[in-house]
Amino acid sequence: MTVRNLDALFRPESVAVIGASERPGSTGAMVWARVLDGGFNGPIWPVNPKYGTLGGRAVTGDAGDLPQAPTVALICTPPDTWPGIIHKLGGLGTRAAIIVGEVRTDDDRLALRHALSAARPHLLRIVGPGSLGVVSPALRAHFGAPSCTVKAGGVAWVSQSNALTNAVLGWAHARGLGFSHVVALGGEADVDAGDVLDYLASDPGTRAILLELDTVRAARKFMSAARAAARNKPVLALRSGRADPADALYTAAFRRAGMVRVDSLDDLLDEIETLGVGRVAAGATATLITSDSGLATLACDAFAAAGGTLAPWPAEAADALKRALPHAVGGNPLQLGDDARPEHFGTALELLAGHRSTGTAFVVHASTHGAPVGEVAQALIANQRFAHRGLLACFFGGVDAATRDALHAQGIPVHTTPQRLARAFARLVDYRMGRELLMQTPEGLPAQIPEAIDAAQAQACAAIAAGEHQLTGEAAAAFLERFGLRGETQEPTQTPATAKGTTQRSAAAQTEPQPEPQTADCAEQATAQSQKPVVDIAVELHDDDNFGPVFCFTAPSADGVSEPLRVYGLPPFNPMLSRDIVLHSRYARLIDPEPALAALTALSQAVCDVKQIVGLSLTLRVFRDHVAVVEPTLSVAPTRSRLAIVPYPRRFEETLDWQGIRITVRPIRPEDEAAHHDFVEAMTPEDLRLRFFGAVGNFDHSQLARMTQIDYDREMALIATVASDEGLTRTLGVVRAVADPDNETAEFAVAVRSDQKGRRLGQLLVDRIIRYARARGIHWLVGEALRENGPMIALARSSGFTMTPTEDPGVVGFRMALDEPAPG
Repeated sequence: MTVRNLDALFRPESVAVIGASERPGSTGAMVWARVLDGGFNGPIWPVNPKYGTLGGRAVTGDAGDLPQAPTVALICTPPDTWPGIIHKLGGLGTRAAIIVGEVRTDDDRLALRHALSAARPHLLRIVGPGSLGVVSPALRAHFGAPSCTVKAGGVAWVSQSNALTNAVLGWAHARGLGFSHVVALGGEADVDAGDVLDYLASDPGTRAILLELDTVRAARKFMSAARAAARNKPVLALRSGRADPADALYTAAFRRAGMVRVDSLDDLLDEIETLGVGRVAAGATATLITSDSGLATLACDAFAAAGGTLAPWPAEAADALKRALPHAVGGNPLQLGDDARPEHFGTALELLAGHRSTGTAFVVHASTHGAPVGEVAQALIANQRFAHRGLLACFFGGVDAATRDALHAQGIPVHTTPQRLARAFARLVDYRMGRELLMQTPEGLPAQIPEAIDAAQAQACAAIAAGEHQLTGEAAAAFLERFGLRGETQEPTQTPATAKGTTQRSAAAQTEPQPEPQTADCAEQATAQSQKPVVDIAVELHDDDNFGPVFCFTAPSADGVSEPLRVYGLPPFNPMLSRDIVLHSRYARLIDPEPALAALTALSQAVCDVKQIVGLSLTLRVFRDHVAVVEPTLSVAPTRSRLAIVPYPRRFEETLDWQGIRITVRPIRPEDEAAHHDFVEAMTPEDLRLRFFGAVGNFDHSQLARMTQIDYDREMALIATVASDEGLTRTLGVVRAVADPDNETAEFAVAVRSDQKGRRLGQLLVDRIIRYARARGIHWLVGEALRENGPMIALARSSGFTMTPTEDPGVVGFRMALDEPAPG
């Protein structure tokens, strides 16, 4: 549905318990008791015609008779009552309801459908049915039937399982850990995992999200929400069922969204400690600090098994530690010795602080007479400020509750074994690497000629019209050739670096120094070797019911012992995303990867541009320096499922004459980062201040990546570009619109190069973003400008916006109702 009114669930001001009861064991009694035990300090209204009072509170007999609309209603009544209750609550203005009861029969399912219909006109959101509830500990809002009261913390828990949610809450409660929010999704009849991720992505109280699920509903919405969340904070996912044939697809989807998949509940629980407590900036390396060689060996083994790398120390760090701690065994790991004192741990942290390359600090310790655990913990607390990249501790045997809570208060996670500590850190590194994958700037591919794409679409449509649902042989080869993919008997395909008719050889091969001339025999051997295939990769595309078109790439075992490689991928790809797939293979070191990257990207483009492709099967024969397509078969049909990730929307491209030059207006692409950097650099400090509402400095890569790598499903940035005489692209202006997840309102902003102002380029761009927003079905387009920004305010007026006041007297707002007919 939408994410509208989800704030009512997470920031409630009042609550009504429909079906509140004092009958022992009843759902109404459990929910009512938990609301009271939680200590929610807003109005609480019990509703039940059987009681006059409950817990000293007056009871309302009917939901329609409540004194005012509750923000959230907890429904504990039988299914046949749900439609009527929802209808009354919606009429009052209630914005969210949690249905605790289960759906078991056909009559129950019918009642649920009627309840959803009753909620829809009021945009009343429903969690459940069969939900354990929603808990927001910072507000003491325990809405549902969780097994215990929940402490406030920095991690959100979102789960499709009530039993697992209760187990996790009990585990965390016993260890003094808390949550920002807890959501038991239940049947997801309305509010689903994608909706909740969308909200939590921008929730300032949530530092990380732990997600447990078996299935994804509405894959496009889920992927869009997950990618938005993972750009802002760690998102870790647990999905059971490794034997499920679809499990590898979920792994690919999680990775593509920037989420980290964990393998077990133990791992997920460890992250409640690491993410909920710690302030760890996970670099790729760390320093181990311990007392003796036995602990050091155990810790090193655990770190290596988790894929970690110990930081190399600069000579100055080693020398400083040797002078301050002469009895310690220097190097990484640092062994303080059997006679180590608590203050020695603090000294080590302080001396390492001046050397950032030493990475995150790991302290692994077992209590000794000279260094009891409690005193070492106090030393860590006193010196925690020196651990610039974070500090994690492992105390064998654990610590007492008071010491644990003191460590937690200073942001120091505590684990019981080196293995758990190392795996928890490794997942933080995985998140950082996945986030960097999302933020990388991919190399560009030459845009396919529109006429070639149109011809491919026409070929597919002609086959369907003729009653043919497969393209094979020469027909399939001709189709793929339009995207630069050729068979073994043809010239190899082209890559971005080898355009203009050259064969698909690597750019590196062209630019590297040429070897000494070979003898005729050596040259013949090298030629024969290059013409021998390295591996055949089976490529299949199928139309998944949920995720839409999905690629599967299968390569045989490289060593004859290990399992064949099977990797799933969700289009669209670009060379950077293709690289992530190719480099999974052990064959990657035997080939120049660029031709394979180009081939995978070209296959993705064919699927994205020709919506009639519903299936594909071929062999990608990979040689050392080129690839060839073998035995392709394409299945075509009039319609197929939507892609889970929206590809580049070519339909918004246009080329036109403007002010005597030829410009192109099109959606922004990741490879525009360099040109966008030049565009921002060309703007005056004053123009930047007016655009960004304050003085701004240089934009780094991550900021520019956010501007150029957008999710077309919810955001659009149209740029005006012109080609220079050298063939480079220069950006003249950009207009951007970001829609809220329910597609109700989009906020827009426009910027023009300072040397292009006064030429009505801003008007041209704003007209097109209005047209785009109307085409998307967005209802309102809004924006803001500093009151002193006269040109922007004049542009908004001339475009048809209505001026509106804002909370800041120095800022002018403007809005346009897009449902109304366009003027003129």
